[in-house]
Amino acid sequence: MDAAPGPGAESRDIPQATVARLAAYLRVLETLADGEASIVSSEELASACGVGSAKLRKDLSFLGPNGVRGVGYDVHRLRKRIERALGLERGHRVVIVGIGNLGRALARYGGFGRRGFSVVGLFDSDPALVGETVAGFEVRDAASLPVSCAELGATIGVVATPDDAAQRVADSLVDSGMRCIMSFAQVALVVPPHVELREVDLAAEMQVLSFNSARNTQQADGAPAAGHVDGSCVRVGSAVPTPAPRNGSVIAP
Repeated sequence: MDAAPGPGAESRDIPQATVARLAAYLRVLETLADGEASIVSSEELASACGVGSAKLRKDLSFLGPNGVRGVGYDVHRLRKRIERALGLERGHRVVIVGIGNLGRALARYGGFGRRGFSVVGLFDSDPALVGETVAGFEVRDAASLPVSCAELGATIGVVATPDDAAQRVADSLVDSGMRCIMSFAQVALVVPPHVELREVDLAAEMQVLSFNSARNTQQADGAPAAGHVDGSCVRVGSAVPTPAPRNGSVIAP
């Protein structure tokens, strides 16, 4: 339906806010594809994600030509275009360091695979945990990170350790050649400029959730909320099936 992307069409610089919204669009497109929908209009997709249709069209313009006026977007093709833009088509191999409650939950989460992420290794420094089997993986000694990450071909490292161990683990991941790190620690980590670091602050997200709840309560006696414009998907009366409401990314900007 849309023209083939030109050279570098998906590699141009895309604003971070647009990247967050592209991820939200992708969630809705995955739901539509699961429901065997083949076409979605810009108004339907924008409404399902709580953004204006003009913003959606501007976001998608970073990917090159998309859709046909009066017809809409080919769900499968647009999904693939966004996956390419987000670098998901080549897949990512993930290692998780810190196999406490959070690390175990992440290891057992079944949604990574369908979105291009495969957990390939679990690590911990606690001798009582090393050798234990979690989610089908034998927990490895964190001391082996540099060698094991190379062996596993890991591309993303997740830090799920206590705060006092987080920087040490991040340093070890950097030493292993890791260029993408996600941290759940509540301390600021220092990494080299060439390493992408995303820090997850669950408490901050709950504060945002609290604000949105208070705002919506205040609007209950007046005009209904129009939906968020921060890249999150919300139900706003569209006929397009959407995932459960996600009021903002869990990744702090």
